[in-house]
Amino acid sequence: MLQIDTWKRVLIWLVCVAGLLAALPNAFYTRVEQSNDAWAAIELEVETPERLDVAAQWPEWMPSGLVNLGLDLRGGAHLLAEVQVGDVYAARMDALWPEVRNTLRDERATIGTFRRIPDAPADQIRLRLSDEAGMSRALELVRGLANPVTSLTGAGATDITVSGQGDVITVSLSEEEKLASDDRTVRQSLEIIRRRIDEVGTREPTIQRQGSDRILIQVPGIGSAAELKEIIGTTAQLTFNPVVSRGSDAEANAGIGNKVIPSLDEPGTYYTVETAPVVTGEELVDAQPAFDQNGQPAVNFRFNTAGARKFGDYTAQNIGAPFAIVLDDEVISAPVIRSHIPGGSGIITGNFTVEESTQLAVLLRAGALPAKLEFLEERTIGPELGQDSIDAGKVATVVAFAGVLVFMMLSYGLFGVFANVALILNIALIFGALSLIGGTLTLPGIAGIVLTVGMAVDANVLIFERIREELKAGRGPARAIDEGYSKALSAIVDANITTFITAVILFAMGSGPVRGFAITLGLGILTSVFTAIFVTRLIIVMWFERRRPKTIEV
Repeated sequence: MLQIDTWKRVLIWLVCVAGLLAALPNAFYTRVEQSNDAWAAIELEVETPERLDVAAQWPEWMPSGLVNLGLDLRGGAHLLAEVQVGDVYAARMDALWPEVRNTLRDERATIGTFRRIPDAPADQIRLRLSDEAGMSRALELVRGLANPVTSLTGAGATDITVSGQGDVITVSLSEEEKLASDDRTVRQSLEIIRRRIDEVGTREPTIQRQGSDRILIQVPGIGSAAELKEIIGTTAQLTFNPVVSRGSDAEANAGIGNKVIPSLDEPGTYYTVETAPVVTGEELVDAQPAFDQNGQPAVNFRFNTAGARKFGDYTAQNIGAPFAIVLDDEVISAPVIRSHIPGGSGIITGNFTVEESTQLAVLLRAGALPAKLEFLEERTIGPELGQDSIDAGKVATVVAFAGVLVFMMLSYGLFGVFANVALILNIALIFGALSLIGGTLTLPGIAGIVLTVGMAVDANVLIFERIREELKAGRGPARAIDEGYSKALSAIVDANITTFITAVILFAMGSGPVRGFAITLGLGILTSVFTAIFVTRLIIVMWFERRRPKTIEV
């Protein structure tokens, strides 16, 4: 009847001890206070997972993971960025121009000569034909370059519209393509920002879309909003462009289809390069900091299959010609192509420091932002606010904890004390689980723990009330306890499964504070069921085996 196998007893106590050991570091850790030098202040918390502050008395073999604190508790930076989606239109037109030019060039005998009209709107290409009689054929050829819009809202539409008036052809992005492009741009920016912040090692940032073209970024542990902007604000748009000429005149006439950009490591030097790149950073698959043959910091890069093919074809056809490596409209390097480079890999050299080459590699690996970001809100949240929240949370938890302990003891006597012991273990197991999984504790997360404290004894109340009913029905102490646990089990499982499902949905569909609440609520449900069904039963069985009471009071 009232029996628990030895192996089950050992397993239950092992789980409790493991949870206590995992939670123990949080009781001894003193968080490093942030100073103006934020990276030094948060070295333990950002560059590596949070660990127990170095202490000689702490054994290395013991767990040292800590519960991460969210932005509202730990302080950090808050940014609201607006993606300049219009920037992508000009890039699309520049990328389309070589296709239009090559298509029409093959039909010069029919349509005559043509030239691109400068100063057209960013989302348009305008051409002037020498022979207006070739307009219909030119329109037919250019319209053949249109592609279906890859968007559900733009089903059946094409990405460009082509019109002609007089001797001028106008190629522009369709409204459906603009909408689809805006959505892709924001989604891509969101993912790249997330990857860049993850590269730095920051724990549990909040990065989410707001509205059609805005992104909310909240990162705990960053000392200032300016430092966060340095991480995500660099566009790192890498391109490989053919060099037309080199000189010292920043106002030189670049010509149609070209642009003049400065050299990064040669002040006063300017390069005229073709606007349309041969290969872009989007075709990079890897970038790593390295050293060149002279021992100077550099960056090794490698293209994907498509990029490698284009890079190899160009180098094979242009041996002896300079080739500009352009980062954010500045020429990093303009080496001369000495030989065919078929492997799709190479090295970027320049006057880099080791830190600069490492940062460049990180930015290139994360990918280029498709458009610039305009920061509408910048806030630095100090840890003092977080400490106030922690203190308030502690008070709330202690008050709730004490109230539940007193209630259980007054309502169920000795059995209430057993439930209180299990409740203490329950809180320890929650913090132990958070430490092991590297979870983040937010202010709503503290609310989840407080709620768990109140909910944790629900299962014990159901069990104890069932035991009372069995005793009133004339069952003996052992039978009443056994029947109480057996008959209350289904109600306990049903109630907690529904709540756990709610926590999972909140975690999956929520973000930021909502997820913090869901994490502590979900873990609290699991630990509450474990302590109520297994721990309190084991304590009661051990007490019963020692005392062998003839009667019990619940």
